[in-house]
Amino acid sequence: MTKGLKIALQLYSVRDDVENELKGTLEKVKDMGYEGVEFAGLYGHSPEQVRKWLDEIGLVPVSAHVSIDELNADLAGTINTYKIIGCKFIAIPWLDQPRRPGNPGFNQVKKDITLIAAECKKQGITLLYHNHDFEFIKIDGEYALDILYKEIPDLQTQIDTCWVNVGGEDPAAYIRKYTGRAPVVHLKDFAGRKSENMFALIGMNESKSKTASGDFEYRPLGNGLQNVPSLLSAAADAGAGWAVVEMDSPGMGLTAMECAKKSMDYLLNL
Repeated sequence: MTKGLKIALQLYSVRDDVENELKGTLEKVKDMGYEGVEFAGLYGHSPEQVRKWLDEIGLVPVSAHVSIDELNADLAGTINTYKIIGCKFIAIPWLDQPRRPGNPGFNQVKKDITLIAAECKKQGITLLYHNHDFEFIKIDGEYALDILYKEIPDLQTQIDTCWVNVGGEDPAAYIRKYTGRAPVVHLKDFAGRKSENMFALIGMNESKSKTASGDFEYRPLGNGLQNVPSLLSAAADAGAGWAVVEMDSPGMGLTAMECAKKSMDYLLNL
């Protein structure tokens, strides 16, 4: 089914459910067939409590999305929080506009990530970088995303296959490009075309509009444009241990939890 890959769910996909009831949502995620989870905040719960629930339910805490600001504010303490939970990976999930490639803040981002990656390594955690499409801008003929990985050897990839596709590259080929540096791959399906305000669908509005223009929509796996079997094959070939299902917002008229289940059902039936 998944060529030896284990399947986790990025909990940001079901963030409203998690905020309302973390433990109950974790139980439902386990019942769907997911083996692990990736965090995007703890919603006021202590790491000790979260670890206890995970142990009781039988879910692996694969990784956590943690902002640069949170890491910069208390690097050692933040890393320790996710060590307590049992995460092996921390991923930088997002860059705000001033920090993105092509803006003056990008050079500072590279310095920050270099320091964060070194401290993570010191503490036995692997730092990942989770891309969107805005890293596929070229600087001196090279994608900014590739520059990050080239200049920061301790940084590993967390390739988001949807955003690679939107950025204009073949996601399966891009995963294989980073064979040996792709321990966790994000599986995400979509339909439609690149829009001017896609990030509205992530919950990261960058304009006054609350919806995305165009017909871009996230979809449960197997219901969009992505060739999911090719992504799974590429992830396995690249040496990934985990494939993480993520939907930035629900689609097809389904709830977030229904989308998570539909994605898992698709993977189980491959």
